[in-house]
Amino acid sequence: MSVLATLAAIGVLALLIVVHELGHFAAARLQSIRVNRFSIGFGPVLFKYQGSQTEYAIRAIPLGGFVGFPDDEAGGDIPLDDPDLLSNRPIWDRAIVISAGVIANLVFAYLLIVTQITTVGTPISTYSPGVIIPEVITTEANAQRSAAQIAGLESGDIVLAVDAEELGAVETALPRLMELIQDAPGQTLDLKVLRNDQTLILPVTPIAAEDGKGRIGVVLSANREVSRQNSSLFAAIGQGATEFQRLATLTVAGFGQLIMNFGETAEQVAGPVKIVEIGSSLARSDAGNLFEFGALISINLAIINILPLPALDGGQLTLLIVEALRGKPLPARLQENIMQTGLVVLLSLGVFLIIRDTANLAVIQDLLQAR
Repeated sequence: MSVLATLAAIGVLALLIVVHELGHFAAARLQSIRVNRFSIGFGPVLFKYQGSQTEYAIRAIPLGGFVGFPDDEAGGDIPLDDPDLLSNRPIWDRAIVISAGVIANLVFAYLLIVTQITTVGTPISTYSPGVIIPEVITTEANAQRSAAQIAGLESGDIVLAVDAEELGAVETALPRLMELIQDAPGQTLDLKVLRNDQTLILPVTPIAAEDGKGRIGVVLSANREVSRQNSSLFAAIGQGATEFQRLATLTVAGFGQLIMNFGETAEQVAGPVKIVEIGSSLARSDAGNLFEFGALISINLAIINILPLPALDGGQLTLLIVEALRGKPLPARLQENIMQTGLVVLLSLGVFLIIRDTANLAVIQDLLQAR
């Protein structure tokens, strides 16, 4: 099941890349613009097929893809003044081709959400009172016991109240319990705990962690059951728009936090390996989660690509804006240097993220600790 979940997550990520590149490809073809390459990945070719006009290829480095145009290659047999070359088209035509990948990802994200709502349904959470303790974190025999172990907390306990404050059957029960524990290092809290139909009062004293916040040494989980509710296609259109707006808003806010607090949030940047790991985990718990996972990643791809950075769609659109303002494009050599520099930086970042995220995989950590 784990292997199937991982393959499913990889498949979703690959599909989103294909959708993005198909957006560029379709926008060019619909305008009769020549396209000579359609590649998924970068670097050495693993597989290729030569069509009547376009070479389709899968390449070794899975960090995106590209649509190639004869304009980008020297020594071709197509006249430089051919009206069907991308570079000979008006700025508006080129802008449509460049932005079509982003538009394709956004449209596909919305379609994934609508499909989820009409097929597997949307998750509906039903909360019961309290917060579950799925696991009490054990420590080595000679090490200091955790606050939870000292208090006698056990896996499966349900915390109903803290110092007579009922947590209730609400979504905010989990963050409230975490807040109460973190805000009370060195202070004794009386936990009202439900265990095997018995109610217990267990005093626990959170231990101050390195950041000064209280910790008791447990894993916490919301006390809820998740079911799915299907909707008609008509209802799903509106619900899908609302959910799309929510995911897009969260994504934009996340990028805003990354930019404003880069030093604190840089470690949260995920590469393909981490994304697949997250998708695999979601698929193992519920395969229906892959729809929302795919929609969220598709929105992320769209926003990343529209950023005004070299080698991204946003960078190319920026060059078009400069061309429109100047009345002529920047020198070809300068544009080429900008794009090549940006591509090297992005590929280097991608390789770094792959190495970092692979090293942090649980299976790799287990192997390192076993040595």
